[in-house]
Amino acid sequence: MSEVRQNTTAKLPKNTSQIRIVDVVVVGGGIAGKACALGLAQLGLQTIQIAPDLDQAVPAPQGSEWGQRIYAFSPGTQKLLAHLQVWDAIDHSRMQAVRDMRIFGDRGEKHDQLHLSAFEAGTPQLAWIGESNVIEHTLDQASRFQNKLERITGVVESIEVDSAGATLLLNNGSALQAQLVIAADGANSPIRTTLGISAKEESYSQSAVVANWICTNAHLETAYQWFLPGGDIVAMLPLPNKQVSMVWSTSPENAAELLKLDQAVWSEKFALIANGAIAKQLGVLTLNSTPAAFPLRRIRASRFIGPEENPKVALIGDAAHVMHPLAGQGLNLGLRDVATLLNILSKRESFRLPNDKVLLRRYERQRQGDTSALLWVTDNLKKLFSASSGTEKQLRNWGLGIVNRSHFIKRRLIERALGDIDFE
Repeated sequence: MSEVRQNTTAKLPKNTSQIRIVDVVVVGGGIAGKACALGLAQLGLQTIQIAPDLDQAVPAPQGSEWGQRIYAFSPGTQKLLAHLQVWDAIDHSRMQAVRDMRIFGDRGEKHDQLHLSAFEAGTPQLAWIGESNVIEHTLDQASRFQNKLERITGVVESIEVDSAGATLLLNNGSALQAQLVIAADGANSPIRTTLGISAKEESYSQSAVVANWICTNAHLETAYQWFLPGGDIVAMLPLPNKQVSMVWSTSPENAAELLKLDQAVWSEKFALIANGAIAKQLGVLTLNSTPAAFPLRRIRASRFIGPEENPKVALIGDAAHVMHPLAGQGLNLGLRDVATLLNILSKRESFRLPNDKVLLRRYERQRQGDTSALLWVTDNLKKLFSASSGTEKQLRNWGLGIVNRSHFIKRRLIERALGDIDFE
């Protein structure tokens, strides 16, 4: 649901005393928005978070069925959540550590694979896998006890930016004036559009089919990924209690067919995929959630801050970038936006306000390099494994084997995926 509406009839109150003045307004109610709002309040900034559904508390997940939105959380993300003092409050019985990753090429040959190991990299784990609700519920609980943070259920009708900051008109007729606005309002970011910040968008002509499964074989704390002939990618991510979460990137037509399958047909399909490799690794798979699908695309905003003359807005998360899920880094990239912004604001010079142009440019410079690199890698990996020529097939599978034999390259890959964050 959009958090900003372009409304030419919306007008600010004539009486300026009716406009509430705060330090920061965060627009958006996802994980990145909630983490950012909490972190800003912890810095002592009077913060308001606005989203349409903030009055609906995210329930703590429980029971044997698992939610559809499953994420991989990097050690960098864990570090941010620990900094926000919420990591220890998370229900870790619903989080699964990943110690190994195994990635297979599309020829089905034993040497066409890449194995990444936490042990070889000298780190306790490569990632954690868990439900979105686990994190959101914990962030919601922490936000309730932060006296510098107020949460408003509503929609932003309009935003006006000037040299002093930004003024927002809400759908209930109230108005807010903030030194800084954080746009965490999703891939179709109405704030980004309203401010005239362009975004390059490319459809992958694929959909991701997600579902959770109970498996008879132990997953051995391992995340598996198979590149299949024709460009499909199947990932099986470990969950607690011999469960796995599937992300199958495929054509929209095949995605629609997969959603129609019953348990028996799914079992037949798993027996055939990658020459039966999935069934061999995980055994018999029993469906443990309702399958769902969503379209895949690549988005990158041309700017991560507001207009040049008055950049009083910072874009974070999907408002700034959207990537293919094959690397499992989309949410982690957004939370690195949050961590970078909090770092810069916490270390700002005493004479600089939170909306100082120098600070916002620091944020944009730091985030553009990281974002560009990760988008480039995932985008080109996706295109490489979608290519159908014999030469390209040989190259990509040969490349997996070469990387697998190089401890130096693998260590660099792991360091990049860990997404380290420096909090002082």
